[in-house]
Amino acid sequence: MQPRSRRLPGVLVGAGIAAAAVALLLLLGLIVDSTPFAWDQAVIVGMRQWGGPLWLREVAVNITAVGSPTVLTLVVIAAAAFLIAERLWLTALATVAACATGGWAVEVLKNEVARPRPMLVPHLVQVTNLSFPSGHAAGSAIVYLTVAALATQVIVRPAARAVALVLAILLVGAIGISRVYLGVHWPSDVAAGWSFGTLWALGWWLATAKARVSLGGER
Repeated sequence: MQPRSRRLPGVLVGAGIAAAAVALLLLLGLIVDSTPFAWDQAVIVGMRQWGGPLWLREVAVNITAVGSPTVLTLVVIAAAAFLIAERLWLTALATVAACATGGWAVEVLKNEVARPRPMLVPHLVQVTNLSFPSGHAAGSAIVYLTVAALATQVIVRPAARAVALVLAILLVGAIGISRVYLGVHWPSDVAAGWSFGTLWALGWWLATAKARVSLGGER
């Protein structure tokens, strides 16, 4: 299962540019203002006042669970097992390394920033740790987007590569939005998590592609 092209996918390039822009905007915001930003508070309060249909809370709880550490760990194990079964050793190793080190990096950031959770509205799910960046947003981007990104190096059909990335981006987006809807994260927590995870996936795509060239192939 060798790919015909090692070019960086356009979808991933666009996501990386957007992530870098978001990171820059957050940094500028921190320079001229303090957190939480005014829009952080407005979004959380506005979402809770709107509420949405009765079924939306259950949907949000279910979606947010897809970004939990337990589910993400199972996804990495399943992806690695499938890649190993296909004898795609480099992709399997890169997937595990990217996701494991990414999770560690997010925990370091959380402890360094030590930002408390928003308390503007009651939390609709139980949370215990710190707020910035959103672990669900960052973790889901690190795992789902990295798995999809690295898969594009071993998927042959261009349409399939694009679908893998778009689906990963949509899932990561839904998980992040669910965290704000549930009242457990500031929107800037989620934006930072998305940005970090996307740039992490992009970096690992580039590193793995370079390693593949150096090794002369997958195996």
